[in-house]
Amino acid sequence: MTGEPNPFGEAPAPDPLRVVVADDNPVVRAGLTALLDGREDLTVVAEAADGKEAYEAARAHRPDVVLLDVRMPGIDGIAALPHLVPLTAVLMLTYSGETEIVQEALRRGANGYLVHGEFTADELVAAVRDTRRGRPHVTPTAAEALLAQLRWRGAGSEASAPSLGRRWRTDGATSTENLSQLQPNVGQSVSDRSTYGLSGREAEIMDLIASGMNNQQIAATCFISEKTVKNHINRIFAKLHSTSRSEATAKWLGRAPGSGREWGDLS
Repeated sequence: MTGEPNPFGEAPAPDPLRVVVADDNPVVRAGLTALLDGREDLTVVAEAADGKEAYEAARAHRPDVVLLDVRMPGIDGIAALPHLVPLTAVLMLTYSGETEIVQEALRRGANGYLVHGEFTADELVAAVRDTRRGRPHVTPTAAEALLAQLRWRGAGSEASAPSLGRRWRTDGATSTENLSQLQPNVGQSVSDRSTYGLSGREAEIMDLIASGMNNQQIAATCFISEKTVKNHINRIFAKLHSTSRSEATAKWLGRAPGSGREWGDLS
């Protein structure tokens, strides 16, 4: 009977889940890739720095799950979502916890929403596995956004609920050409930020400030000391002519009076 398969032998291990990591921060991408590749049943097949690259990676590699950031230059995560959802499961993984962003991402088909700082490494891995199985995961901030939406509807006042603070254009067929032409009207993509003269590192830190991170969290994310973070912030405030984080954030996101952009056009 040699050479015949043993019907009672162990079944072969399933192929690992294929993941695309999309985030404009290379440090975040590297950390996520190292974490996921360290699991036997997960493998990162591609990385992307914006929504267009995420879409192209999804078409090329046909992953089981895309981990997608919200705020990225060019085509951001929200604008790319309608193009990614027909291809694979999408799990939002971001520092953006604003209610309107969470609701819009889920409305556009995201399978879950995780806000950095609200989950452990093991919980992230479990969320990736469950996303492939169609089981959604949301962290507390995202859950609160869903509850807020349900309360508005339950109270019969959905019409008076706060309107979405951003508008994305997603018309057109799902194609590389159409996706490359998408121009989301979000603060993260506004070219006039260059007038502030921030360096690449200062712009990165300003994005983290705008996401609500404190100095300790920024230091950990950027692998620098808190003293260095403070030095960067002092220079940022000087360039933005601001005296507080809230004032700097308002100018950075285009919400300050006289910025030339109304709330409905912002990220």
